[in-house]
Formats: sequence, C-alpha cells, structure tokens
Amino acid sequence: MGFLWAFIVPMVSVGSFIVLSNAGLFQIGHIDVPYPIYAILGMAFWQLFSMGLIASTNSLVLAGSMITKINFSKKSLVIASVGQSVISFAVQMGLVCLLFVYFRRMPDPAILLMPLLMLPIILLTLGMGFILSLLNGIMRDTGSVITLLMTFLMFLTPILYVRPSSGMLAAVTSYNPLYYLISSMREMILTGTISEPLGFALSTALSMAIFAISLVIFHLTETRVAERI
Repeated sequence: MGFLWAFIVPMVSVGSFIVLSNAGLFQIGHIDVPYPIYAILGMAFWQLFSMGLIASTNSLVLAGSMITKINFSKKSLVIASVGQSVISFAVQMGLVCLLFVYFRRMPDPAILLMPLLMLPIILLTLGMGFILSLLNGIMRDTGSVITLLMTFLMFLTPILYVRPSSGMLAAVTSYNPLYYLISSMREMILTGTISEPLGFALSTALSMAIFAISLVIFHLTETRVAERI
C-alpha cells in the first residue's frame, strides 16, 4: 500500500490508546489540544526515530552482496536508511496538517523551525544506527532485538499520553532522552515553548556526542565491514 502505511501505523496506534482510554483501562491525562493532533504529532517524531533506527540497523546486512563487490563508503547506506524515515515523517506531517485544518487549529509559527528541531533526533538515530549496523553484521539477531525493543520502548516513552507526575514510569522518563526530544519538538509546534529546556539541552548534547563518537568508530571499522557481512 506504499505511503499509506505512513498513515495507517500511527492511526492504529492512536486509535488503540483512545479505545483503552474510553474503556477506563488507561489514562491519557489532561491535554489542551485535540488528542488526535497531540498523538499523531508525537507518533510522527517517534517513527522518525524508530523506523530510522530499525532501517539503519539492517542496512549493511541487506546490502551484503553489494558491499562485497563494490568499494564505496558504507556510511551512505546508514544515512540513506535514515533518509527513508525522514520521507515517511514528511508524509505523516501532511496528516498532521489535515488534522489542524479539521479541528480549526493553527500551529505556532515555530513550526517553521521544524528542520532545526528535527536535527537532534536525526543525529541520535544516525549515531545509534552506525553502531547497531556494525553489531548486526556480527550478531544477526541485533536487528530483531531492536525491532522488539522499539515496540516496548514506545510504551515507556510518553508519546501518546501525558508524562505521569509520580511513580516508576515518571522516574524512568526523567532519564529518557527520547522523551525530551519528542515532547520539546511537539511543544514548539503546538505552543512555541519548551517546558523542560534543561532536559532538551542535555538530550541534544547527548545526541551530538553519540553521533560524533559513533561516526569515528564506524569510519575506523568500515574498511573491514565486507569481511563480516
């Protein structure tokens, strides 16, 4: 179904949370904007990370025959995989725009800064993708583990619900950089402000550090990738 999957996956996830909330099995929390806008926007940013990480983890293995025959920079495979998630993100943002029109809401002018806001999460995805793609070449189960982990991590990250104020999940969220990156980007688009600037700044710095370190490691080892794939 092509690009329709970019709409189907977030809509099914959001619909499931709405059903659970209406049934009294799950509390989404107080949200000042229509929930579909809040949830689909969060899912768009989440899938930018998760789809990019899964694709980049499998990028070297899937291109194994090409790697053994052609001498080229293997970084391009990881970058291209993350680029696919960026295209999917652009499609999902089209759905978000339709929701803004449907609910007669206007995004904050800070939405024009979206390319800049996306940069930290893209750097984090690339950085982790460089390392995990190498690990997947050595241990082929890495790709399957990451796919499973992304589903589990999505429920631990307040994307489709408001961050709890107490309890174990609240404590875990405090150390989750994905929460700060996604929630801050969503807040900028909806309100033009960031409620937790320190968390966003630290998460951005962490993303840049992971990207820089992973890029160096990948660059030093990519010449031997063909031996492992």
